[in-house]
Amino acid sequence: MTNKIALITGGSRGLGKNSAIRLAEKGIDVIITYNTKIDDANAVVSEIESMGRKAVALKLDVGNTSSFGDFIAQVSQTLKDKWQTEKFDFLINNAGFGATIPFTEATEEDFDKLLNVHFKGVYFLTQKILAIINDQGSIINLSSGTTRFSNPGYSIYASMKGAIEVFTKYLAKELGARGINVNVLAPGAIETDFNNAAIRNNPQLKNMIAANTALGRTGVANDIGGIIAFLCSDEAKWITGQRIEATGGVFM
Repeated sequence: MTNKIALITGGSRGLGKNSAIRLAEKGIDVIITYNTKIDDANAVVSEIESMGRKAVALKLDVGNTSSFGDFIAQVSQTLKDKWQTEKFDFLINNAGFGATIPFTEATEEDFDKLLNVHFKGVYFLTQKILAIINDQGSIINLSSGTTRFSNPGYSIYASMKGAIEVFTKYLAKELGARGINVNVLAPGAIETDFNNAAIRNNPQLKNMIAANTALGRTGVANDIGGIIAFLCSDEAKWITGQRIEATGGVFM
């Protein structure tokens, strides 16, 4: 039986790293991408290999759609060389960056950067790589709790994530005939280095969020990786087109 293979964009740190490790714990091999942090990506690969699974790190700038053709060719070659196969099973569109920009100060440059990474890049990478995803596979898109509640300064970021949530439903409908289920996972405030480690570096903000969360704390990466691993399992195959929020019950 051929091992299942997952491709995680932005897998060198934070939620992507944790997801890669949790998938490996479930017996799934992993391709992760990185943009600049090659040493961190290689460390994730080494950790997964130490668990007896196969892993590869490939460079990808999700905001640069013109690079996708070369990237997908590299994925195809990697699948052939490392796994002696032509396709993979699970796509996790995780790569991204945070930016707190008040609406009155937002520029077109800010808008375009967030658009290219969080929506346009996800849309066209998924479209172009679809040919090498196995039937009965899964796609998981990352969104944000900020599509449900408003967080000042996130008007651009959350709008792009809102677009991803609509896109996910259309993708689920259009790929259903191939047995591919597609879902969106919306984390809340997570203590990673996302958005310049805004939660970790601001105790006052962290305490405020914890006080407004049903489970009484902010999230950590390990709260999210296991959900992604579940969504890549056979047990989750009947779930598709859904927005799954993992915020610990913030701002309920």
